[in-house]
Amino acid sequence: MANKSNIFLIGPMGAGKTTVGKRLADTRGMEFVDSDQEIEARTGVDIAYIFEKEGEAGFRKRERGIIAELTGRQNIVLATGGGAVLEAENRQALSARGFVVYLHASVEQQLARTARTENRPLLQNAVDRREVLDQLFAFRDPLYREIADLLLQTDGRNARVLARDIEDHLERPASAI
Repeated sequence: MANKSNIFLIGPMGAGKTTVGKRLADTRGMEFVDSDQEIEARTGVDIAYIFEKEGEAGFRKRERGIIAELTGRQNIVLATGGGAVLEAENRQALSARGFVVYLHASVEQQLARTARTENRPLLQNAVDRREVLDQLFAFRDPLYREIADLLLQTDGRNARVLARDIEDHLERPASAI
């Protein structure tokens, strides 16, 4: 298996990557990093502003650089943005440099978890949020699955339980995985 000193969380918006990642990092004594938050901290602006000024392509270029850098660190839990898997370079870096956990959330769960947020660029001007999320899911789900070492369903489950599930999986002997 790949370097398991790093744990990378992938999945759609609203899957709980940041919340689960923080809890997991705390319990394992690891550093937690959120790639979107890192981009915001370095640019001084939010992701929506980057999308507005540079478009999705500009944002993805920034994201690619951050993912390359962060996956090169040791002993981190990294929560990625929902679209991080779109770039082949990102998928390769994630799968080669750590244990990848796909936090799977249904479109229903994503709708519920993103209902009150206005800082999701791909949903900001959406007439039909469900349609947008359906399209994103249809395209991205195979990419998440392609690199996942572990897939966890998140619907109706809290961060504590999900972090414990990841812990339990990681603590199993290699022959049991």
